[in-house]
Parts: sequence; structure tokens; C-alpha cells
Amino acid sequence: MVKIITGNQFQSEVENYEGLAVVDFFANWCGPCKMLAPVFESLSEEMQNVKFLKVDIDKDIQLAQRFNITSVPTMIVFKNGKVVDTIMGFRPKEMIKSQIESNL
Repeated sequence: MVKIITGNQFQSEVENYEGLAVVDFFANWCGPCKMLAPVFESLSEEMQNVKFLKVDIDKDIQLAQRFNITSVPTMIVFKNGKVVDTIMGFRPKEMIKSQIESNL
């Protein structure tokens, strides 16, 4: 299950995490974000070795600014707390999965 985190949890959940974490920066008003949600959830069930998290940009504006989120959805892939990849916009599930796997 995908966990929605806040800026207060970001350091412990992402920056201090040893391994791969994918953070979906989203907004409730965003149509493509709503399309991505079930795909993101499905990937979290399939890829047990990857942590999947979400951040609501309207509730955590400072975190969105910190990572230069200019459009949603934007998924950022972190490896051992460092940014290694960015996936912008809605993409088919297999394309997202392939891009995440390339960072394992």
C-alpha cells in the first residue's frame, strides 16, 4: 500500500532510507494524478523491494518547491536518499516500472 507522507516525515521515510524509494508528487485536483494513482498502487504491490510514497503538493508546498515540482504528477526516484531519476507526467505502467528497475 502506498503511504502519503508529509514534509515532516520526508527525511525519515526517504532521505534516511537505504534502498530505492519512489515519491509521487501529486495534487487532488489533477486528472493525470488520479489516472496514475491505481498504476502507482499496483506497482507498489508488484515491486516489494521498492518503497512507494506520495506527497500532496498542496499540503507540502515547501517540499514541492525544494524538488522543483513544476507539473504534476512527477515521480522522483531516490536511491539511498539521493535523487537518481525523475518521471514527469502520466506514463504507462510498464514504462514506469522499467524506468524504476533501471535504478535498482
